[in-house]
Amino acid sequence: MTSTMNTDIKRLPTHPGEVLKEELEVRNISQKTFSECTGISYTMLNEILNGKRPVTSDIALIMEAALGISAELLVEMQSRYNIIQSRMKPNMKQQLEEVRKMSASWLV
Repeated sequence: MTSTMNTDIKRLPTHPGEVLKEELEVRNISQKTFSECTGISYTMLNEILNGKRPVTSDIALIMEAALGISAELLVEMQSRYNIIQSRMKPNMKQQLEEVRKMSASWLV
């Protein structure tokens, strides 16, 4: 089994908060109103919409109920975003290469 991971980052994935923020704007729903209706604190909602906090599965389910946007889609977007952010961390590429070298015999 060989690794076919593409480690070249050509474009950063979209944080799901950006999609949610745009959706609220298109529907003319203020963050304050949405926060009050969903029970998500205003601060948490604002941080999610500005990409400073992740969309958890609980939040994704609330968004799905409120806006009709698939919870699975939001969680998958968050996962892709998280993976790329991790790949971009200093020293991660080197650490991954070292792990691959040390564990190469396990993949044969």
